[in-house]
Amino acid sequence: MNSSGPWTRAAAAAGLLVGGQARPTVFAQMSAKAAAHDALNLGQGYPDDDPPALVAEAAIDAIRRGRNQYPPGAGEAELREAVAEHQAGWYGLRWDPATEVLVTTGATEALAATILALVEPGDEVITLEPFYDQYAALIALAGGVHRTVPITSRPGSATGTGSAADDGDLVLDVDRDALRAAFSERTRLVLVNTPHNPTGLMLWVEALQAIVEEAVRHDALIVTDEVYEHLTFGPAHLPPATLPGAQDRTISISSAGKTFAVTGWKIGWITARPELITAITGVKQWLTYASGAPFQPAVAAGLRMDPTVFHDLAADLRARRDLLTDGLRRIGFRVSVPEAGYFTVADAGPLGESDARALAERLPEEAGVVAIPLSAFYRGGEAGDASSHLRLAFCKSRATIEQALERLESWAAPRR
Repeated sequence: MNSSGPWTRAAAAAGLLVGGQARPTVFAQMSAKAAAHDALNLGQGYPDDDPPALVAEAAIDAIRRGRNQYPPGAGEAELREAVAEHQAGWYGLRWDPATEVLVTTGATEALAATILALVEPGDEVITLEPFYDQYAALIALAGGVHRTVPITSRPGSATGTGSAADDGDLVLDVDRDALRAAFSERTRLVLVNTPHNPTGLMLWVEALQAIVEEAVRHDALIVTDEVYEHLTFGPAHLPPATLPGAQDRTISISSAGKTFAVTGWKIGWITARPELITAITGVKQWLTYASGAPFQPAVAAGLRMDPTVFHDLAADLRARRDLLTDGLRRIGFRVSVPEAGYFTVADAGPLGESDARALAERLPEEAGVVAIPLSAFYRGGEAGDASSHLRLAFCKSRATIEQALERLESWAAPRR
C-alpha cells in the first residue's frame, strides 16, 4: 500500500523522515528518555504550575453549568470580546470581536490554519532561525519555500535590559540588513516569533520596523506568534501590529497555554482584518471546527484579571530563570539570559562538549537531566556555531531546577 503524500514533506522539513518513516519529534524522544532514566525533564516546555485559581475555578464552574457541547466555530462571544478588550487595554489595538477575532485550538492550530489558508506552492515564508519546529513542517505541508534569517550569538557583556546577564554570557541578536535581504518578490508571509522560542530573544522596534517596511514593499503578510507575550522579564512585549502600517496586514496569534500554565487546554486566538479571518476560517473549520467549550469562558476570565496578576506571574518565572541561569553559569556553561519565555540557551563548549545533540542523548543517563539540543530548531539539524548549545526549560518548580543543577554539577565536576 502506498502511503506517500504531503505528510512526507512536513516530516522531512522537520527532520523527522528517515527511510520513508516518520520518527517522533525531539520532544517525544527526550521525554521518553526522561521516563526511561528517571531523569528530570528540562527539555519539554510544560510548566509545573497550576493555573491561577480564578481561571481554574471558572473552568470547573463552566463544566458544572453544562457548557460541555460544541461552542460556536468562531469561538464563544465572551472569549472573543475578552481578547479584543485585552488587545485594546494592553496594546491600544482595536479589533471587532465579531469579525476580527477567531478562537482556535491553541496557537498550533492558529498557525496551521493561517499558513495552509494563505500560502500557495512556491510562495516564500520567512522565519528566524532557530525556529519552532512546527513552522518548517507547516510551510512544507503548504508547498511553500522556507527562508530563514539567523539569530547570531557572541560572548558579550550585560545589556542593561533588566536581565541578570554577566560578562561572557551569550548575546543574541538579529541583523536588520539580513532581515531585509530575506524578502523577495516571492515572499508571501513573514512569521515573526517574538518573544522567541527557543531563545527567549525579543525583537525591538528597529528590527520590527524593518520587517514592516519590507512587508509593505513586497505586499507580504505578517504572521506573529506571541504566545509568551506576558512572560517578559524586562521591557514589555511590543506587538508587531502596533507599528505604523502593520495592523492591516498582520495576523496576530497568541494563546492561554503559556500565560496561565494551561498548555493542555489548547485555547488560542487570532486577531486580523475580516478578510483574513474569513480566509483562515475557510481552513480552520475543516480542522477542529471548535474546541474547549468550558475552557473558553475560563480563559476569558483570565484575560480580564488585573494586570498585577500578569506581572506577578512573570516575576515568579523570572526568579526561576535566574535560578537556572546562575546555576548553569557556576557549573561552567556559557549561557544566554532570556528576555522572555520558558527557556534559556546554554553552551556546553566550555565543558568540552562540542556536539549538543550527542550530549543530549547521553545526559539523561549520565546526569539524570533532559535537555534539548538547539540544533533541533535548525533546518537539517545544522546549527553551525550553535552546535554546542542546549535549550533548557525553567518553567519548572524551584525544587526541580535545584535538583537538576545538583545533578549537572556532579556530572560536570570532572570535566572542569
